[in-house]
Amino acid sequence: MKFGQVEDPSKIDFTLPKDHLRTKEILKQNKKGLENISIGCAKWNKTDLKGFYPKGTKDELTYYATQFNSIELNATFYGMPTPEQVLTWKDKTPDNFKFFPKITNTVSHFRRLIDVTEPVTQFATSVLNFDHKLGMAFLQLHDNFKPKDYDRLEKFVKEWPKEVPLAIELRNTEWFTDENILNTTCELFEANNITNIIVDTAGRRDMLHMRLTTPNAFIRYVGANAESDYERLDDWLKRLAQWKKEGLQNLYFFVHQNIEKASPLLSAYLIKRMNEEWKTDLHIPKMANEGMQTLF
Repeated sequence: MKFGQVEDPSKIDFTLPKDHLRTKEILKQNKKGLENISIGCAKWNKTDLKGFYPKGTKDELTYYATQFNSIELNATFYGMPTPEQVLTWKDKTPDNFKFFPKITNTVSHFRRLIDVTEPVTQFATSVLNFDHKLGMAFLQLHDNFKPKDYDRLEKFVKEWPKEVPLAIELRNTEWFTDENILNTTCELFEANNITNIIVDTAGRRDMLHMRLTTPNAFIRYVGANAESDYERLDDWLKRLAQWKKEGLQNLYFFVHQNIEKASPLLSAYLIKRMNEEWKTDLHIPKMANEGMQTLF
């Protein structure tokens, strides 16, 4: 993931901002406790995750699903998934595995939320075939999609098929720099049960808005292939522990890297620390290449 990449990450202040005041109120609404923890990568491609797969691995998804309990499914961004393709993916994974498919770029980037009823219906119909393995679909808007087009976003949110859980990632800085716009947008998300995605990447610290709109935390974490990556995950674990105490219902945490082959290493580190501190029993992914047990 190149979005938000900087030349020298050592110059970035990676401190997590304070929570938005509304976040605690949203978390308080959940009375069920923590129900699900999904931690994974963005891809299962062997080329990108070099060193992760054992030699001779024939089916990458099948093996990936033995190491992780979820995938941020970016493949659906580049092409509309068919029901048959979804069922094939579903059948290659264990019962507790979750898919988080990205809405196809026809909707977000080419039509820019204009006249999207047909592709949205097609997408939703397909991903519902994941059945209980569907974690949450997500919409990633182009970074030049601005608040001037709020009406399009509002229409999209209100018409979205409610049987498919949805998260939205806003990228343009104007969504975050104007407090009135941020409030209006988040209130729209709250009213329609839309999860507000948080992105932690070096060059776009404004996307760390720390404002939850549902009791679900959907976090896209982008490492900088630097020593600070581990420290940043430690900070996240502290914040997530706080949210858990305040009422977090579902945690969806996906690790990206500018050099993606390190993503499993960072994911494994987070899971190991979480197991130690939260007394969870999540499987800790292993690198097949024993020479790649650390980033450095």
